Amino acid sequence: MKFESSLGTIWLNADPHFLTQISYTPIDEHPLAKQTLLLQAQTQILEYLNGERKAFDLPYTFEYGTVFQQEVWHALAKIPYGSTCSYQAVAESIQRPKAVRALGQANRKNPLPILIPCHRVIGKSGQLVGYSGSSAEGLKIKQQLLALENPEFKIND
Repeated sequence: MKFESSLGTIWLNADPHFLTQISYTPIDEHPLAKQTLLLQAQTQILEYLNGERKAFDLPYTFEYGTVFQQEVWHALAKIPYGSTCSYQAVAESIQRPKAVRALGQANRKNPLPILIPCHRVIGKSGQLVGYSGSSAEGLKIKQQLLALENPEFKIND
């Protein structure tokens, strides 16, 4: 399923039971995707982007990813709405303080951005660092999401 949002077009995918992907680029929909779940995800994402929702209530699963990547994604899910933390802090939270670069790669491969808030991870010095493949458009989206959650958020250049 695809829909328009304040961030541009968003694509969703699910299996018969769980949301499996949120993407800013086209993805193929699973032939057995649960349509009611996709509609529920669309509604909740739009509510979030309109400032009407701070937490998601969607069943999801990680269809792929190494054990390490999934460990990182579970840690990202614990970062509270309106907060940020550094890549170093996330690495320390999973007892892998030297895995900052690997954590950055796992963050980049997050299959459920917005829902799993990889946008809340910033550089140690407070700089915006990477989002959705580190493109200029990705950083713009990251900045929009952080400003939505915390209008007082300031970027250190």
